[in-house]
Amino acid sequence: MLIKDEDVAITAAQAGAAVVRTMYGASLTRFEKSGGDFATAADLEAEKVILDVLGSTRPQDAVTGEESGRTGASAAERMWLVDPLCGTLNYAVRTMLVGVNVALRAGSTVTAAASADPFADEVFWTDGTRAYVRRDGVDEQLRPSAESVLVDVNLDPPFPNAPEFRAVRLLADAGFVERFRPRVVSSSLALAWVAAGRRAAYVTDGDMRDSVHFAAGIALCRAAGCVVTGIQGQPVHTGAGGLIAAADQETHAALLALVEQQRKG
Repeated sequence: MLIKDEDVAITAAQAGAAVVRTMYGASLTRFEKSGGDFATAADLEAEKVILDVLGSTRPQDAVTGEESGRTGASAAERMWLVDPLCGTLNYAVRTMLVGVNVALRAGSTVTAAASADPFADEVFWTDGTRAYVRRDGVDEQLRPSAESVLVDVNLDPPFPNAPEFRAVRLLADAGFVERFRPRVVSSSLALAWVAAGRRAAYVTDGDMRDSVHFAAGIALCRAAGCVVTGIQGQPVHTGAGGLIAAADQETHAALLALVEQQRKG
């Protein structure tokens, strides 16, 4: 029986999440990377089990993992993007705000994705058409909402659009403060929360092309019906890059205006 791509994504993300949950609170070896970034033993082990799932179910596909890089045929049309533990610094200091992201890009489109929360035991997933959250084996369709007025702002580097735009400046902008309430989760799990109606929007700088961190969350938001663009309102993966994912057009327009005002100012 053929296993659907979305089921592969869910299984892989849940396998990674199980590792993250099991290793939580242990004394973990850190593996230093560039720019002060690091991975833990949990990142590496979670990625290993995810790759095992993908290798056993989709052996012909290529994979890009945050820790292991690219593997598989260089000309493969299908590429899995894997972030085994998004929020490593949170995790390393015993803060339960992390996500496990698995996404499949077929051609130029992400056609299946899953983002698992190891500690809430939830997995947000999409088949590229609609988006759901699975709890206790039951799927509930995601419905974005701006009612919370909570906007998650990613303050982690890199900042390719600085100094014209810095996400941190939104936090002190009078227009932002008047309309929204900021949150800084420091995990792309918050992007799944936009799709689920738990956040009004998510804003980040950075290059979104084949991003292991953001591919799953972007796919979830799109499938749920959010407004998703680059930081200047352009299509994602083009131009200046960055990301504004909002629950509705009104919220997106307000954030885009604040970004534009910052760039001009």
